[in-house]
Amino acid sequence: MTADRTRVLALIDRLLAEHDPAGDEKEFLAARFDLGLAWVWFPEGLGGLHAERSLQTIVEQRLAAADAPNPARTNALGVGMGAHVLLAHATVEQQHRWLRPMFIGEEIWCQLFSEPGAGSDMAALAARAIRDGDEWVVNGQKVWTTLAHVARWGMIVCRTDPDVPKHQGMTYFIVDMTAPGVEVRPLRQITGEAEFNEVYFTDTRIPDGDRIGDVGDGWRIALTTLMNERVAIGGAVAPRGSGPIADAVRTWQEYGHDDPAARDRLMQLWIESEAARLTNLRAAQMRTRGTPGPEGSTSKLVYADVNKRIYEYVVELMGPDGMLYDTYEEIRPDEFTVHPRTKAFLRARANSIEGGTSEIMKNILGERVLGLAGEPRVDKDLPWSRVPR
Repeated sequence: MTADRTRVLALIDRLLAEHDPAGDEKEFLAARFDLGLAWVWFPEGLGGLHAERSLQTIVEQRLAAADAPNPARTNALGVGMGAHVLLAHATVEQQHRWLRPMFIGEEIWCQLFSEPGAGSDMAALAARAIRDGDEWVVNGQKVWTTLAHVARWGMIVCRTDPDVPKHQGMTYFIVDMTAPGVEVRPLRQITGEAEFNEVYFTDTRIPDGDRIGDVGDGWRIALTTLMNERVAIGGAVAPRGSGPIADAVRTWQEYGHDDPAARDRLMQLWIESEAARLTNLRAAQMRTRGTPGPEGSTSKLVYADVNKRIYEYVVELMGPDGMLYDTYEEIRPDEFTVHPRTKAFLRARANSIEGGTSEIMKNILGERVLGLAGEPRVDKDLPWSRVPR
């Protein structure tokens, strides 16, 4: 047993002995952060132990078995994406300022990338940030922003130089969602919920101290965010037989156990889910440091397809019951929730859109993994201001 492993196990024991997992959630998460068990590979004092990244799996498994609070439940975008961006690109001062309240859940985070005219092609974004002394003045619109209505901080990429090619003229900021000029409007989904939003910025000021990385380096930093987003959506290593496939098994037990054809479909879906889970496990073991590679796109693509087919199967098994739905009244959730089966069927439509569409995932894998020729990009070397829109 390595010294790092021994230390991690001892700290987990100490955390569980000194703090009740069923008690105050923020107090427990604060203690976890201070002991270095938030992200064990992060530096000490920033929620980590400077240990091997693979040891994080032990932390998550032990704490899940103890039914401890999961910070990703209420702050998925911060914990799953923002923290990794801060580790890779932020200053030490910025890391100390944001990581602890993010992990504890005192400050919710959101992601402000997509725009009405720049969804799949994020580099086409038009929201402008113009420097004014020690501040940047932002004007523009973002869309599909999950939990923006409860977020304190947002990861935003803006156009800071329109006279260079589109990938070069962007800069990455952290914006205060309570600042003057920020307007959040709900977008109702097919489920009736409004977890997504459109966000308008009108002369919103961002201090230059809240800029992440260099001016013009926003595209590279955004890629770190997107790779971690795809891992967070499709790359989590769930316990065997859990998640959507568990819903399918329960539904089979309730509705379909006398139908051999339905049983065969269930077994096929179970095999595909388990193959995807094992692929994620292998990728997680290899992803010991740095920015995730293309396996995040693989997992996300497979997850989106299998998840949709699982819930199509579930609703078919339920027959007329699958058409029942309690209410489509607009709900503004404060966190991600576990959906009942019919709602999960509706919500699964988003899996092939959010975090990069399945079509974009196929392009990424074809070009960067298989080495296939890319699609023609006639605007790649043109200044953004000259690209027809």
